[in-house]
Amino acid sequence: MSTFLKALSRVTAAYSRLLSILLAASVAVLIIPVSLQIFSRYTALIPSYIWTEEMARFLFVWMIMIGAMVGIRESTHFDVDVWPQLGLRANALLKLIGSVFVLAFALVFVWWGWEFTRFAFKRTSELADLPLWLIHIAWPLTGATWLLFQGEHLLRAIRVLQGHDEVAL
Repeated sequence: MSTFLKALSRVTAAYSRLLSILLAASVAVLIIPVSLQIFSRYTALIPSYIWTEEMARFLFVWMIMIGAMVGIRESTHFDVDVWPQLGLRANALLKLIGSVFVLAFALVFVWWGWEFTRFAFKRTSELADLPLWLIHIAWPLTGATWLLFQGEHLLRAIRVLQGHDEVAL
């Protein structure tokens, strides 16, 4: 494996570990506003807070986007096994073709996600007065992360097709 690919693999592995930690944290933190909503609706123990609905929505969006980022790194998102077990080069060719489509989709997320975020720079949420760009930035960040992770998969597939690496994709 080339030195560039080894370095890229180390960077993406570290970034993936960070994303996995953030994913677990977002799920853990999401439990708080959702629990507050449930308890305030069905008991008189705590008052009804209106910020909890908005906070739960923000955390849910981030949880989904971070999960999609990790899924691309682990080849579990946008990856469907419909072919029988093929040879190493055939699998690499299929991975290359699939990678091109995922990269195109990632570019859409980056481009239009940035437009989506720009639209929200001076806006705030209605209930909690949170800046909306904090939630909208998830789309271009997800696209950029997909470019990074899928780019690594693409480079690996190209190396296998060139006969340089004999590793499973």
